[in-house]
Amino acid sequence: MSPISSRCVYAGVADISVYAGEKFKGLGVGTALLNELIRRSEDEGFWTLQSHIIKENTASRVLHLKCGFHEVGIWERLGRMDNGKWHDVVIMERRSKIVG
Repeated sequence: MSPISSRCVYAGVADISVYAGEKFKGLGVGTALLNELIRRSEDEGFWTLQSHIIKENTASRVLHLKCGFHEVGIWERLGRMDNGKWHDVVIMERRSKIVG
């Protein structure tokens, strides 16, 4: 979890990433991690969380939707993998129900 900017107007906005290995798929680990991250972000006063997900990563997009995020846009050809392939990136956002 990282603040998106040092400017005061964005003081309550953070960028997040959650990763769980393949062996944890389907065990609820991603959900537990993301829910804990949400809880901690609210304890720290963040009112909005953003996550940027490769468009083809359906599992991560579904996880974020399940935890209260929604898709707000797509950056086209933003991410480039080591193999040189470009990917669109989905911007997902969650607004706190208790902060802000």
